[in-house]
Amino acid sequence: ALVLLIFSATVLGQEVGTLFSREYQNEPMSLAKMVDFAKHIWIPIVVLIAGGTASLTRIMRANLLDVLGQQYVQTARAKGLHERRVIWRHAVRNALHPLVMALGTTLPTLISGEVVISIVLNLPTTGPLYIRALIQKDMYLGVTFLLMLSILLIVGNLLADLLLAWVDPRVRLDES
Repeated sequence: ALVLLIFSATVLGQEVGTLFSREYQNEPMSLAKMVDFAKHIWIPIVVLIAGGTASLTRIMRANLLDVLGQQYVQTARAKGLHERRVIWRHAVRNALHPLVMALGTTLPTLISGEVVISIVLNLPTTGPLYIRALIQKDMYLGVTFLLMLSILLIVGNLLADLLLAWVDPRVRLDES
């Protein structure tokens, strides 16, 4: 995060520690303000994505290596199917299940990561507000934040279940 912060400040000449440039701070929402927001929001997005991508990549790699050793994959290879087709049609489809379920738990993790990133990058988001609420023992704000994280976990798991039903027809509900 700090490397990207220094890069954007020195090389790109952007203001850091804010989501908008000074001329757009108190302006009403407009297309120009949204473009300015896009110029500033890329650093937190890259940091959030980079942190989560490593664990998801490891999950997918481990599952894919496990599936590639299964008998049906070896049978598909023995029948003469192209390696690309064996991997994409047979192996990746079955290796996606744990990855999709892991994606369901990433919504609260993104918010937790946002707290740390907003403190490091000095961004005016809910992260510093939540930390201040914990330090000042503001029970209502702290519990509200935890309630929102719980709701995000439930929504993420629901979306993961729906995505899993879309990816794998065997998971769908029985219509009878």
